Amino acid sequence: MKRFIVLGCALALVFVCKESVAQQKQKTEMVSYPYTAGYSSNFEIGNSAYAQKVLELWKDYDDNTFDKHDYFADTAVMFFPNGMMVKGKDSIKAGATAMRSSFQNVVSTVDAWVPLKSVDKDQNWVAIWGTDNSTGSDGKVTKTDLHEIWEFNKDGKVVYMEQFSSKPHDMQGQE
Repeated sequence: MKRFIVLGCALALVFVCKESVAQQKQKTEMVSYPYTAGYSSNFEIGNSAYAQKVLELWKDYDDNTFDKHDYFADTAVMFFPNGMMVKGKDSIKAGATAMRSSFQNVVSTVDAWVPLKSVDKDQNWVAIWGTDNSTGSDGKVTKTDLHEIWEFNKDGKVVYMEQFSSKPHDMQGQE
């Protein structure tokens, strides 16, 4: 008899938990946002292999070996904070190599990255946040906070990158 009581209690607990999860899901689905996304608001965690590629490209830039990997589609396009746009794999590689060669040293730190998949668009993205520490030919170190979004095509090649930047702010004493 005790077993039936324990089993009955366990089943009741499972039923209550299931109803609670269903109610929470229903609440999530009924959220009304003040804006409609121009691209998508339906994302899930994407393919970690794409994040690996972006991290390798960041490391290649630091190491001045930007041509080490063949991760760009022939038609790739990149947009930078200064308004510059670069089109095509060859132009992207040449531009990155020329830019990197203007520095004595580059050391990046990465704060976070996340691979994303736009469910409704069926497109793969990687968002990455970090800091670029570049030493110029005069020995002056410049730090720049970066946020980049990278899009990958069905072949796993980069087709789009957009970079946003800001000057780092000192967060000491503001905790």
